[in-house]
Amino acid sequence: MDIDTARTSAASAMRRRSLLLLGAVGLAGLAGVLAFQEPSQPAPEDVRKGFALNDTPKPIPDLGFTDVDGQPHTLAEFRGKVVLLNVWATWCLPCRKEMPTLDRLQAALGGDRFQVVAFSVDRQGAEAVKAFFSEIGVRRLAVHVDVSGQALSALAAVGLPTTLLINEEGRELGRLMGPAEWDAPDMIAFLMSIVEGKAGGVAASMNKGSSR
Repeated sequence: MDIDTARTSAASAMRRRSLLLLGAVGLAGLAGVLAFQEPSQPAPEDVRKGFALNDTPKPIPDLGFTDVDGQPHTLAEFRGKVVLLNVWATWCLPCRKEMPTLDRLQAALGGDRFQVVAFSVDRQGAEAVKAFFSEIGVRRLAVHVDVSGQALSALAAVGLPTTLLINEEGRELGRLMGPAEWDAPDMIAFLMSIVEGKAGGVAASMNKGSSR
């Protein structure tokens, strides 16, 4: 190999090494940008926390129930609050598991603007619910028992537990089928956003629609 050829080969090798080095630096920079960029907006499914939300609030029947003393009440008594209506039974294992989380949710958010209503369909009545609450240490949920035996069909609930999210006007914003961790921080934040009307504009638009 003559001197000119050797010089040409060396220059070509040097250019290849430079290109490889630049490529590696570029990939590292891109990785750094991706690592430090602002987090993407959560998908709607993440924001809803498992709820199937209605396009517009739907009317629900004014169900009757009895309290721990056998006194009659209706859902209309909760108007003015966002209500989480959980339809359950003591013989439903997933219901039993999630009930303490509903109790803690009521402790965290319950008040003038939000209420957890645990709506039992137990045929054994208030005594069965009262005994179960005492057994697991539920202290913040009131005993509400279906007196009509028609709650599941009236609410078109296909299984237990079924949980309805109800606005201040007594209309259904959406529902969640099956159990959930109601006291999880992200669930509490979601429900608080509904109470405050800040759930991505969903709650606000629904409440406007219900007042028309």
